[in-house]
Amino acid sequence: MAGAIAKTKSPVIAKSLIRAFARHYRVDLCDASLPTLVGYNSFNEFFTRSLVSGARPIANDPKAVVSPADGYLSQFGKITNDCLLQAKGRDLSLEQLLSDRDLARSYDNGSFLTVYLSPRDYHRIHAPTNSRIRRTIEIPGTLFPVNNNAVNSIPNIFCRNERLICVFDDYSVVLVGAFLVASIETVWEGPQSPYQAIRERLVYRPFNRGEEIARFLMGSTVIVLFPKDILTFNSELQTGMPIRMGRTIGLRTV
Repeated sequence: MAGAIAKTKSPVIAKSLIRAFARHYRVDLCDASLPTLVGYNSFNEFFTRSLVSGARPIANDPKAVVSPADGYLSQFGKITNDCLLQAKGRDLSLEQLLSDRDLARSYDNGSFLTVYLSPRDYHRIHAPTNSRIRRTIEIPGTLFPVNNNAVNSIPNIFCRNERLICVFDDYSVVLVGAFLVASIETVWEGPQSPYQAIRERLVYRPFNRGEEIARFLMGSTVIVLFPKDILTFNSELQTGMPIRMGRTIGLRTV
């Protein structure tokens, strides 16, 4: 029902919902390509709004790795013994997250970064560095909310929610679905969320750093995984800090 409401272009429903949502979450449209609420014909159009050119400058250092999304930095650090940090005192299994033992092992002793996108944020996801996507893994699951309270209280929440694993040549991007509607769209002709079963698809497409790869029709979380000795984090990063797409999160070492 929530999905149908979000898609509807009925002016009475769509315009009222957009106004109420924007007011409640204090959505800032100053960087949006359509800076007024009246320009959106459905809630989905509003939620996945694009930005004006140059609104998110992309770091130009050839070794820079950038944030894939706007939001706040939920966690970041090392991947050890198949574990990465979900929240203080709570680890999660990388193998369970990816549903692929060999892929998980390829990231042992590597690095991860988790960005939470709040309802008011820009909801398009971008490539953190130049690379080529090779395959995707669709994983069905629940739709727990992924806000701070849920992440702190629900064990293995990212392993339980629906998610799409985007496997690139030298990193992976995990898109985690969330409360109400698990709607993940890719810029290529990819899988349609919600997913019915675990399924892999081959994809061969290059992406430049900062290029859009996907979007959430309802909010969520993005986890980026890097193999060992690929990334050195920016020393200015702090858990809980706001972050914008295009900001340098670290430098490639190879």
